[in-house]
Amino acid sequence: MSLEAGWQAASSLARDFADQWPGDEPGGAIIGFDASGVRFAHAGGVESLSTLAPFTADSVVRYASVTKHAFAAMVLHHGNVIGLDDRLGVHLPELRKPLADVTVGRALDMSGGLPDTRECLTLLGLSVYTETEARQLLEFLATLTRLNFDAGTEVSYSNTGYRLVEAALERKGFAFDDFIQREIAGPLGIFLKAPDVWNDPVAGLVPGYWKAPEKWQLSAAGLHISASGSLAGSGRALARWTQALVSGEGKFAGLLQKLSAARPLADGRASGYGLGLRWSSLGARKFVGHGGSHPGYKSYFLLDPVEKTGFVVVSNREDTNGYKIALGAMAALTGEQLPRTDCTIPDGLYVADAGALWLEMHNGIANCLDAEDTLYDDGDGWFSSRSASSPMRLRWTGEALEGEIGHAARRLLPVTPQPAGAELDGSWQTPLYGAHLEIRGGSAIMGIGPTRRAMPLHDIGGGRYLFTLHDGPWIKRVCLNRLGDDRLELVLSRSRMMEYVRKG
Repeated sequence: MSLEAGWQAASSLARDFADQWPGDEPGGAIIGFDASGVRFAHAGGVESLSTLAPFTADSVVRYASVTKHAFAAMVLHHGNVIGLDDRLGVHLPELRKPLADVTVGRALDMSGGLPDTRECLTLLGLSVYTETEARQLLEFLATLTRLNFDAGTEVSYSNTGYRLVEAALERKGFAFDDFIQREIAGPLGIFLKAPDVWNDPVAGLVPGYWKAPEKWQLSAAGLHISASGSLAGSGRALARWTQALVSGEGKFAGLLQKLSAARPLADGRASGYGLGLRWSSLGARKFVGHGGSHPGYKSYFLLDPVEKTGFVVVSNREDTNGYKIALGAMAALTGEQLPRTDCTIPDGLYVADAGALWLEMHNGIANCLDAEDTLYDDGDGWFSSRSASSPMRLRWTGEALEGEIGHAARRLLPVTPQPAGAELDGSWQTPLYGAHLEIRGGSAIMGIGPTRRAMPLHDIGGGRYLFTLHDGPWIKRVCLNRLGDDRLELVLSRSRMMEYVRKG
């Protein structure tokens, strides 16, 4: 297949995806480019359900975690004041061990074990809509004394490292948005903005939407955003920036290589997640990119460092799968086959012998600690997530699931959930934070006044229970792991250490 035929195939596929966004619903844009410029830009849906103005490649959205590589570029730019091998505690002395001993590099490459701030707040009963400030959150993080796992032993996604390193740079007088304007947006002549909080005005920003059972809802979030996901701009602006990055244009020469360089775990294995970038593959070809997700916004970009090509997907609707679109477009361009998804691992719930680890299989999708990934056929009975940010490779032996999750060896056994008994009944609290959890009648009860809700507990054995928490656009399955007669922890994929004690 000729290169031009490849671009025609990629454009046709992108157009088909864009056409699936109806003219009376939120939408998005898909852009393909090479070193010479934009090859196509297709859009569908609307940028506002109030005005019904069409979504275009110039509609401004929140990039969410697509921000991360741009912040990592700022860290490298200021390597004379903060180094990747520096301990976080050197720059943020209020942090306690073991968080203080995590290095800057591990804080950025997802191997640091740092509990995710947003999921910590969820486990304390705070809604996605609850407003928080940067200073308050840093003070909260300075009280933590547990990691999700020993630094360097696993890879698991968390935004907290970016928040902490941003705070360290701010103390030295370096603000993220200043870097964006001076080093990226200005030189490239594009509009990018990194607001501090959700309610900060951003020129041209379109609303984000999520689909409730019966209608679309406006999105919102109260968490101070931080450089883990604060950047906003259009699809066209993101395409221009990533084009300059993959082409090594001018001052950006060599930057992509530095950001995407292999980052080793403690045992020397390369993880596939660099500094705000993750590797993926089709056949023998390797690509680098990243996705982003805020309530009501989805984004993704995927780059071919060899051919200097790329695809950008931005959207103001919660249900967009940017990775699927970008990878499909790259497959169409290159002629490579998409990975097969015919996973034969039996549906059902699986748990580790000890600890809070659980995984549920359903139609080839693995939900591990409430983080979902499609599993692809790797041959010889093995199935892989093919995700550098949530790596997973498993096989079914007939008795157990075996393999690796987060690059750590795992073995999980099938289990049938049962209704919870009365063994956990009572009032539970986090003395330091004032959070309260009541358990009675086989349910976990959280909230006050009209937000008070009872969530049935399902016993999955070994002192572990699952319950489902609804919070606006999010549905979270939380694991309650009993640590002792009067001590338990609540666990999600990105926060595995929030402890409660039973009141006497």
